[in-house]
This record gives sequence, structure tokens and C-alpha cells, in this order.
Amino acid sequence: MLPSLTLTLIHFFPFSRNNPGLITVELQQNPLELVDGPFMISKSVLYLYLSDCNLSKLSPSFFSNITALNTLDLSGNPLRIVEAGIFDPLISLETLKLNRCNLTHIAGIAFNSLVHLKVLELAHNNLKNQVDWALVLGSLVRLELLDLRNSGISNLPENTFIKNPWLRTLILAENELAGLDVVTTLGHNLIHLDTLDISYCHLTEPLSEAPFLNATKLRTLILSGNHLSSAVLSTALAPLTRLQTLSLRDCGLTRLPANTFYRFSSLQKLDLSYNPLNNAFTGLLSPLESLEHLDMGFSNLKSISKDTFIKMNSLKTLILSGNKLQQLEYGLFQNLTKLETLELNHCGLSRLNEAVFYENYSYPDLEELRLAGNPLKVDFKEALIPKQLSRLKTLDLRSCELAYLPPVAFNSSKNITRLLLADNRLSNNDPTALKFLEPLKHLTQLDLSNNNFSSITSTAFAQNPEIQSLKLVGNPWKCDCSIVDMWQWAQSERGDIGVLIGSTTAAADSVSSNSKKKKALLCYLDTKTPIKEGKLRRPGRELLFNVNRTWARYVREADCAWNHTQKPPRILNRRTRSAIYKPLVKETRPPSSSTVLWLLASTGILTVIFGIFSLVSYRYKKARRSRTFDLTLNENTYSRRSTVVSV
Repeated sequence: MLPSLTLTLIHFFPFSRNNPGLITVELQQNPLELVDGPFMISKSVLYLYLSDCNLSKLSPSFFSNITALNTLDLSGNPLRIVEAGIFDPLISLETLKLNRCNLTHIAGIAFNSLVHLKVLELAHNNLKNQVDWALVLGSLVRLELLDLRNSGISNLPENTFIKNPWLRTLILAENELAGLDVVTTLGHNLIHLDTLDISYCHLTEPLSEAPFLNATKLRTLILSGNHLSSAVLSTALAPLTRLQTLSLRDCGLTRLPANTFYRFSSLQKLDLSYNPLNNAFTGLLSPLESLEHLDMGFSNLKSISKDTFIKMNSLKTLILSGNKLQQLEYGLFQNLTKLETLELNHCGLSRLNEAVFYENYSYPDLEELRLAGNPLKVDFKEALIPKQLSRLKTLDLRSCELAYLPPVAFNSSKNITRLLLADNRLSNNDPTALKFLEPLKHLTQLDLSNNNFSSITSTAFAQNPEIQSLKLVGNPWKCDCSIVDMWQWAQSERGDIGVLIGSTTAAADSVSSNSKKKKALLCYLDTKTPIKEGKLRRPGRELLFNVNRTWARYVREADCAWNHTQKPPRILNRRTRSAIYKPLVKETRPPSSSTVLWLLASTGILTVIFGIFSLVSYRYKKARRSRTFDLTLNENTYSRRSTVVSV
């Protein structure tokens, strides 16, 4: 696998000869050069991935020696035209991806040899020119998935899919198909269709029952972004009794007929968002007992009856965002015991009351709660989140006009791992400003961006040992020693300066553009800022006050205590290295007189000790040499005496 590895030669060694064991070749995102002959030689390769390789043309023999291919991905290459004969050697191909290839034309017989093709993706192209789709698709008799999303198609004749009876997934979304005759083009030919996406096709022809009479196997229908008539909607959908996913998002619906959903006993996912409906339609949802995902966001609702969800025991995701509900009825969510995600963004709520949930039940699967954009009122003596949501892991409180959170705010939801508090008015004016973090022992992600904090220290996160991401950008930070403290905490205790989001964003000495301010961690430098004299300015440049500095730059300049075993990374641009890249060391100061005397005394004592040790060592060695000589002499004398006696 070689993704994102720069390779400019096609005929490199591994592919210049037959490789019998080679099955998969991944070269995506490499700038490959064009070749006139075969791309590679291999009779065994089945999967070839060449997406985003800057290939603008394929030679007629490009695939001539890899005829066993099963899957080919050429997405993201500026091919512009698919010529006849290019894919002829690939008689075993089952999946072909040509997304984002700037295609303007496809030859009518380009896919004639691909009789085994099952998946064809042509999304995000520019096929506005006349393409004979019946001819292009005519030989693909085994085609099961066709993706033509956002490909500039404006016309599909009624015989387009006549040769593709086994088509199961058809995606025509985001094409200008205002004149599409749904009945003749889709209705009579696609009897095995499982998924149909015709969202944002600007359909003008009103839907009727006829298009879906033969589509009895349809499980997923996406009609979003088309102006539909409420009066005929229930009739058009009547044959689709097996439907599991239905999206009517942004269809201009102002009301729904009373019998719209009573046939859909198997429906699992329903999207009705961004329709100017009224409160009455919520009563029509009661037959949907199998529903798992329901999106009614931005549907002009003012209130929701507590009986609306009473039979939805299987619901896992509920989205009510963008409705001015202001308050929720008691017991509204009490039967949603399998709920996993609850979104109530921008609903005008001042508080999420415990009474909307079942009183003595802890919702075990509810792990995500989104309350962004609500003007929440905080009780300083009570927890902010209902006690029933003790298993919560993700909490979104962005733009909730919060100026202060008491230490008990999250006492009932101590399992939170992701806490989003951006775009509020939180500050460090109170000594207990961040005490609310102490119960959150499992916190891994914290977003405090765009608040009013001016100073912060690492002690605020002493009870959050698992934190991995801390977003502090957009606050009016003051350049002081707390910045150095946070930097050292990220490097030494967390082991990664990247924990501070925005710390590694390169920026100049001072930053003024709004785009950089949003991304970089900045602090405000004034005349009272502690800064070393040797770091005041670049050569030939006066020191600027009342400007924003990056945290990275200020840490190098700061006259603050620092653990010098950990140096801040050098982040600024290379062109500034000679001027400002200097090692971070302590400022040199002359020693005091007492220090000098102590050093002299210590040196003298060490000298005497060393002299005594040397003398003792010398005497010891001399004694050993003398003893050795005496022993040798005695042994020789004894030997001579023994010899004389023998004689």
C-alpha cells in the first residue's frame, strides 16, 4: 500500500514483470506520469486504486496486461473524455469508479466489454453534453449500482435503463432533471430497485402512484429538495409498504394527509426537516412503532404533544432542533428508553427539565445531548443536566449565553468525555470559574473557544487526566506566565503540544487577519508583560506592544520559570530562523559573593581529599611491589638449597 507516496515513474521494478502473488495495488494520491504502453504486467492483480494520480489520458493499451482486474478506481483524475476501447481488456471487471474526473463525454461503446460490471460510479462530473445513456448502459446487463450524483445531467430518455433490469441502487441526486418523467423512465424498468435517490433534482412533474407501482422492493427513497404536493404524497407512496428509509427534507410541505404513514410499519428512518409544517402533523407519527431515526428539525413547531412518541420504543436518534418550543411537556421522552442521540439545538429552551424523562429510569444508551443555541438559565445549586442522563458522553452547550457554570453543574453527568462550551461568555473573573470540570474524570475533549478568558493555568485540569484535546482559541488571553505554564503542561504532562488546539499554527510576530485569529492561539502583549531583555526584538526592529502574539512566540520570549528539559517546538517560518530561533536558556546573572566563597571552599576541600587519596594509593602500590620481590627471593633461595641436598 503506497498512498500519498510520491512516485513519478510508471515502470518501476515491482510492476515491470509478472508478479504471480500480487493481488492489490494502491497508488492513490501519487503524481504518476503518462505512459504510451501498458501500465503494468500482472495476471493476478484484482484490485487497482489510482485515484487522484493526475492522469489526464489513458493509452489504448493501458490495461492490456492486467486483464484479471475486478475493481478499478480512477476517481479524481482529469480524464475529461472516456474513449472507446480503453476498458475492452477488462472483461472481468465488476467495479469501476470514475468520480470527479471532469468528464464531459462518454463514448457510446466505452463499456461494451464490461458485461460483468455491477458497480459504476460517475458522480461529480460535467456530462452536460449529449450522452446516449441507453447506448452507454446498454451492455451492462448485470449492473446493480449506478451513481450519477451531480454530473450535470439534464435529460434521461424513457429507455435509459431498459437493459438494466437488475439495478438495485440508483443515485440521480443534484442533477437538473426538471423534465424527468418518473413514470416512464423509472417506473416500468426498475422492478428490483432497492434504493432510489432523486434529491434536489428540481422535479416539476407531480408525483403519482404510478412510478412506484412496480417498485415494491424499494427500501430507501430520498426525495429531498424537490417541491412536492402534500395532497398527492400519501397516494404516491402507498405501494411502498416495505419502505425503511424515507427522506422528505426541504420539500416545501405545509401539511401532511392523515393517512400518510399508516402503511409504513417497517419504516426505520424518517426525515421531515426544513418543511414549514405545523404542530398538528406530529399526531400522524403514532403508527411508526419501528422508527429508529426521526428528524423534525426546523419544521416550524411550537409545541409537541406528549403522546407523539409514546409508541416509539425503538427510537435511537431524535432531532428537534430549530423549532421554537421554549418548553417541553412533562413525560415527552419517557418512553424513549433506547434513545442514543437527542438534538434540541436552537429551541428557545431555558432549561432541560427532569420531568420530560421517566422519573426513576437512567437512560443507559443516551450518550449524546445537543443543546446549542438555547438561552440556558443556570441554577447555582443544582446540576445543569437531568439526573436520568448519567451515561452522557457528548454534551453540546455552544452559544448558550453562559457566563458562569457552578461547581455542581455536571455532578449528575460525570461520564462526559466531550464537552463543547464555545461561543459563550465564560471568564476567569471568579476563582471557581473552572471548578465545574473537577467531576469529569473521563473528559478527553474540551472546547472553550470564543469565550472571555484572559488567563488560565494547568491546575484547572488537574482532575482531568485523560484530556487529549483542549481548544482555547478566540479568547482575549493576556501574555503572562500562565501561558508558559499551560505550554509546559501540554508538553511535559500530556506529552503532546498538539493537545492545545492552535498551538502549532504558524503565524508572524503579530497577527491581525481574522482568519489567523480563528485558528491560532494568541495572547495580548502590553507594557506589563514579563519578557526577557534579550528577546525584546529582532535586529533592527523596535519592540511592538499592544499586539497579539502567538503562544509559541511568547513562550520563547517570556521571563518566566520553565523546565528547560522540555523546549517549545520551533514553529515559525524558516525565513525567520536566523533572526528569532534561539535556544531557550536561563538568563545569565553574576554570582553573589557568598556563592563565590562557597565555591572556593568546596574546591579547596576537594583538592585536599584528592591529594590524600593519591598519597595513600602510591604508598599502597609501593608496599605491594616490595612484598612481591621478597617472596620471589625466598622462593629462589629455597630452590637452591633443595638442589644441593639432592646432589
